[in-house]
Amino acid sequence: MKPIMTLFAALILAALAPAHAAEPRQLLDQAIRALGGEQALAGLERVALFGVTRFWEPEQSHAPGGEMRFGAVATFRQVRDTPAGLSRTDWVRDYQYPARRTYTFSEVVTPEAGYVKGIDSTTRTKQSQANDPPQHAMSGVRLAAAQRELARSAPTLLLAMKAAPKALAAAPDQTVNGLRHPALRYRWRDQDFIVMFDPDSRLPSRVRTIDADPIHGDSTYDLVFTNWRDVGGARLAHGQDYVLNGMTVVQTRITEAAPNPTIAAEAFAIPAEIRASAARPAGSVPYQWVLRRQNLGVYLDSDGIGYDTGAASGLKLVEVAPGISQTQGGSHNSLIVELDSFLVVFDAPIGEDQAKWTIEAARAKYPGKPVKYLVLTHHHMDHANGTRTFVAMEGSTIVVGKGAKQHFREVLAAPHRVHPDLLARKPRKAEIVEVDGQWKVGDGKRQVLALLVDNPHAEAMLIGYVPDARLGFVTDLWSPGRDVLGAKPSPGQGALVAAVKKYGIEPERFAGGHGSTALYADLVRIAEAK
Repeated sequence: MKPIMTLFAALILAALAPAHAAEPRQLLDQAIRALGGEQALAGLERVALFGVTRFWEPEQSHAPGGEMRFGAVATFRQVRDTPAGLSRTDWVRDYQYPARRTYTFSEVVTPEAGYVKGIDSTTRTKQSQANDPPQHAMSGVRLAAAQRELARSAPTLLLAMKAAPKALAAAPDQTVNGLRHPALRYRWRDQDFIVMFDPDSRLPSRVRTIDADPIHGDSTYDLVFTNWRDVGGARLAHGQDYVLNGMTVVQTRITEAAPNPTIAAEAFAIPAEIRASAARPAGSVPYQWVLRRQNLGVYLDSDGIGYDTGAASGLKLVEVAPGISQTQGGSHNSLIVELDSFLVVFDAPIGEDQAKWTIEAARAKYPGKPVKYLVLTHHHMDHANGTRTFVAMEGSTIVVGKGAKQHFREVLAAPHRVHPDLLARKPRKAEIVEVDGQWKVGDGKRQVLALLVDNPHAEAMLIGYVPDARLGFVTDLWSPGRDVLGAKPSPGQGALVAAVKKYGIEPERFAGGHGSTALYADLVRIAEAK
């Protein structure tokens, strides 16, 4: 979360800075000449690119607010026909996190539909396979996100800007790393691209959007161009990095580029049966969620994660013990525990839509009982994105592991102006409790515990336990009801078994932040096998 203050400073400087003296058309013409001129650039309307891409994810760090986790390295071949809005990218992605596996697949993007073919399904969960079968149409949010990034990265972006003068406007100079860049504002669909130029060469230096992010709030997302090389008389950036709030999250190096290649028509073909049911580009898109979950290889290709797309339509509340319910039917779960006059909820996954559904379902099942405490097992975005919603709707106290308090203070304080969430529209202060060892709350009839766990997945990790139900709650270390137990426990499962022994609790079952529920004895059996 440290880059947030840098973001504020950059935005304030940009707002105060005067617009560059050059008129938009003059600056644009200078940049087009720097790229080789209109005729040469037109030769890159059809292009074949080969390269290597690396991915990182800041909100899957080991420590809250800590070093980004490296996700994957990939090779790709991309052909694109920019005027027609067509592209095909053939990927081989070697993922290192959250598990080692290789996905080999192709993505086809057209103006009306997107198509994914060939994902290796042998190393993925049943739910992942159901959402990303080897051949399927892209969801509307994925298609829209892909189209935006293709427009942003197009070698002929400046030609598109020149051809749409009504979408073009002057922008304040942008200061990045102490260097002032003249800039233009380009309206692409409902998005503003801030296109910056090198102050000396006039080459495009970066293309910025301001994206909504549930953790960081309003976030600068820049495509940064470097290493310009001649391709067919025009200049093409062979270094293309995506920078989120000052952090490089995607690094692409183009190793070969061919201008105006012959592209077979079938390269962009989508089977008729896929096209018939394919979603159109979505209008309300949580871009950061869609893009970054793909970068980790854990994105479920569904329109059920957007802001206004019925994100919780498949969820249900399942009673797993008297007065205890688990959200099921999605990829991520919460656990709701009833006490005499209030509720304790474990985890706030996915985002505002799922958090709202969980709160409303809890109100219906346990009327008159507010969610007094929201216990977050750890800081990773997919399990914490709905935190602000619980504060806005319930005024919940947030319970986190030791070392995570400052991170969540920043989460609650982050500005959300691009897509104002409930907390931005209804500000409330929240108390944050940090657990060092064991936290306990009760009403004389029932106690609820949160226990700090040493583990390989994340620092400040908590598990939950309800003694009278002999039910635990665990996220990511073990996914009960989903994970097939092997001959020996995984490092995460071993850490869970060690924690149970350390605290002397006696769970009969565990419910999971993924999966459903399972007998704890089955895990102990393999952990104690000789």
